[in-house]
Amino acid sequence: MRRSDFDYHLPPELIAQHPPATRAGARLLVLEGACPEDDHIARLPSRLSPGDLLIFNDTRVIPARLFGHKSTGGRVEGMVERIDDDRHFWAQLGVSKSPRAGGVLEVGGRRLTVLGREDDLFHLRLEGAEEVHAFLDAAGQLPLPPYITHAPGKQDAERYQTVFARAPGAVAAPTAGLHFDQGLLDALDARGVRRATLTLHVGAGTFQPVRVDDLSAHRMHMERYHINTELRQAIADTRARGGRVVAVGTTVCRALESAVDDEGLPKVGAGETRLFITPGYRFRVIDRLLTNFHLPQSTLLMLVSALGGYERMMAAYRHAVDQRYRFFSYGDAMLITPTAAARP
Repeated sequence: MRRSDFDYHLPPELIAQHPPATRAGARLLVLEGACPEDDHIARLPSRLSPGDLLIFNDTRVIPARLFGHKSTGGRVEGMVERIDDDRHFWAQLGVSKSPRAGGVLEVGGRRLTVLGREDDLFHLRLEGAEEVHAFLDAAGQLPLPPYITHAPGKQDAERYQTVFARAPGAVAAPTAGLHFDQGLLDALDARGVRRATLTLHVGAGTFQPVRVDDLSAHRMHMERYHINTELRQAIADTRARGGRVVAVGTTVCRALESAVDDEGLPKVGAGETRLFITPGYRFRVIDRLLTNFHLPQSTLLMLVSALGGYERMMAAYRHAVDQRYRFFSYGDAMLITPTAAARP
């Protein structure tokens, strides 16, 4: 298949610019049989069974957008991609002329030394005694997605984080998790649905377009994840009881499928993934996926098409447009049951 196969018409007014009034106030498109069903996220517990397992991404969005200038005076806009330690990190830089190793940037009254470059990422060192996370808290800005047109405000500081965000490191929110508030979590508990977490720090590459029509030539961005012992055991226990493993978001799906071992369980520990899932892929860990709606021609639309079936998924997207669903990070959600072709 080619990139152009994953295009669809999206009226711009359907791109959600702000979150719904309440976290659990979004609509839910359920893709279980041949035809999509319209529902609401607040009714998610009724769509799950006692003994099912929901897996969340507990990453926390950091204030990763930076504004400053080079020592020569040229303006610099940066996006932190990942943090190595207390002083070193990698970032995309928007500059008129790329700085060389040894160059100095000034951001928020702090000095950053350029150590080198790999592809489109610059390796930077924060000078002085301050740690990187403290520097970002003081000088950085919340990195809203490029299709959200307003500057980040107080509402975004709260609503562009999940209620279970714990581990700082993401530059984009795991948006399927934004729909959950304590009331919905309590309702899931009362239903007998179990919960577990993993960590995948979403990188800025999640917004990068596929630039080649031949999908085999596309190279995915790298993201880091961590699987804990409790999660592996929870998946094993869920299967033993006949429950279903439900990934909350494509980040959870990619981490699990990247870490899977010969037993069909995710390996415990830290890892890195460039997994690019397209139609024809067989999912070994997850049984269902809760996700938001994704950009035309994006790798995430390709992933959900692999899970739900290409024709079935594109028909569901046409239905969502016709029914005026809200799209992307602050938009509505979809619950996908895989086709038989997507299973091992």
